Amino acid sequence: MSTTSADWSQTPERSNRVALRAMCWAALTLGRRVAHLLLVPVSLYFLLAAAGPRRNVRRYLNRVLGRPARWRDCFRVIHAFAITVVDRIYFLRGHAGRFEVRVHGPDTVLSVLTGGRGAFLMGAHVGSFDAIGHAGRLKGGMRIAMLMYPDNARQINAVLDAIAPDAERAAVIALGRPEAMLTVRDWLEGGGLAGMLVDRTISTAVRRDATRDIPFLGTPAPFSEGPFRLAALLRRPVYFMAATWAGGACYDVYFEPLADFSTPAGSAAAQDARIHRAMDAYVARVERLCREAPYNWFNFHDFWREDAQ
Repeated sequence: MSTTSADWSQTPERSNRVALRAMCWAALTLGRRVAHLLLVPVSLYFLLAAAGPRRNVRRYLNRVLGRPARWRDCFRVIHAFAITVVDRIYFLRGHAGRFEVRVHGPDTVLSVLTGGRGAFLMGAHVGSFDAIGHAGRLKGGMRIAMLMYPDNARQINAVLDAIAPDAERAAVIALGRPEAMLTVRDWLEGGGLAGMLVDRTISTAVRRDATRDIPFLGTPAPFSEGPFRLAALLRRPVYFMAATWAGGACYDVYFEPLADFSTPAGSAAAQDARIHRAMDAYVARVERLCREAPYNWFNFHDFWREDAQ
């Protein structure tokens, strides 16, 4: 099978450790305002040099804005992404007090998440995961481990090594290994939360996700069933998580219930229906968040697989 731009897992990361360490020095030495100004030429370069991501950002913006996207719109997405990367330095280096992190979620949801009952947190490539982790520490009791495939785990660890080598990190559980299921089960039984960003699918010669096409921003897009089937298999509740950058030093963090697989469904057909309802609820929540904060979508790949058509 040939690799297309839809195969995000085969696309190398554009960042490098030297650049990240330089930006880390600038952020900590010159301050957040100066660091954000330095991101303007960096974002412009990425906008000009990265034709594929630029094309995919424009496709997304055309849909979410309901009009042809301008260059300024594309720049805003890329610049917002760069800002969340720099802000990650402050979150990881213990400077989170400079941010206003507003947590939105019913008290019942927050009490469950901090009550030691293992659950899944399903998110997307929207906004900042570090703000979610900070919100969890603010509320107390949230122990979040990110579930990801080994290549992605290596990439994120390389980034964290460059940004904050001595920082306390969220746990990472590598999927696709024989022991992965037992590791996830044990983490959940210990009261941990298993976080997954489930708005990408894999379709390569090595592995292919089972997907459903679900309307998203007016056009069907493939969403993986795997994370929801894992939650159903392990009989755990599922919550939506996201943290959008609201401008300045402010982040909005959201936790919402999506589904509860704690009790048996009764039949395979009933289980499938329950999984599909959870997926539909997830997609609807991501779409609503994109419309509310359109420049926080950082999924720069061929999401609707238009290049393969």
